Amino acid sequence: MTAPVRGIFFDVDFTLIYPGPTFQAEGYSSFCAKHRIDIDRSRFSAAVAGASAILDEEQDHVYTADIFVRYTRRVIEGMGGRGETLDACAREIYDEWAACGHFFLYEDVAPALRELAARGFTLGLISNSHRCLVSFQQHFELTGLIASAVSSAEHGYMKPHPSIFEAALAQAGVSARESLMVGDSMAHDIEGARRAGMRGVLVHRSGPPLPEVHGVPVVTNLGELLKIVQEPQPLGLLSPEALSPGADQP
Repeated sequence: MTAPVRGIFFDVDFTLIYPGPTFQAEGYSSFCAKHRIDIDRSRFSAAVAGASAILDEEQDHVYTADIFVRYTRRVIEGMGGRGETLDACAREIYDEWAACGHFFLYEDVAPALRELAARGFTLGLISNSHRCLVSFQQHFELTGLIASAVSSAEHGYMKPHPSIFEAALAQAGVSARESLMVGDSMAHDIEGARRAGMRGVLVHRSGPPLPEVHGVPVVTNLGELLKIVQEPQPLGLLSPEALSPGADQP
């Protein structure tokens, strides 16, 4: 029988917050102009899609800034950017990603977290970023709601490496079997959590509705979580033999 849920852990970027203009086409254009790089802003979306493979490449999941700098450089190149200042521009964009002021909290986040905390759930954050999660909580007025916060930059490993989930669980004082991970990435958030013995809920805020993905419940906003965590379903928990590398991407 599935254990009742006590701990709920959240990815941060694109689950709780989304980037503002600084990290959209206009922002990249400003960064590139500063470094005298010519780009085509209309190619931004395609460039982001093309660069995403860097973040999904097979690796040892050790956190290094270079992974994200290479990703950002690839985005710039995808918009036609060339020149000797590419690396410096990409590094500046990476550095700015840590600043909370460039991001917005989804409207459903604060009410949902307050409701879950009020009902006694232990809440945590697990993020593949170099953003200070203490500053994040303060900036978005979430202080007092979060019991555990682990960033890959501080921990040393990125999701889906099991150790980052285990560190968050230990910090929160809850077991994997009574915890679930909520995130927008099937490969990084959900599959990584399930490999650590947790359950998962996928956040899918846009696009066609998805009732579930490979047995994992899907929500369009965090207000739907309370109903899900009170249901007796296994919430996407799979046996280790049911999981295979690279599987379960929507």
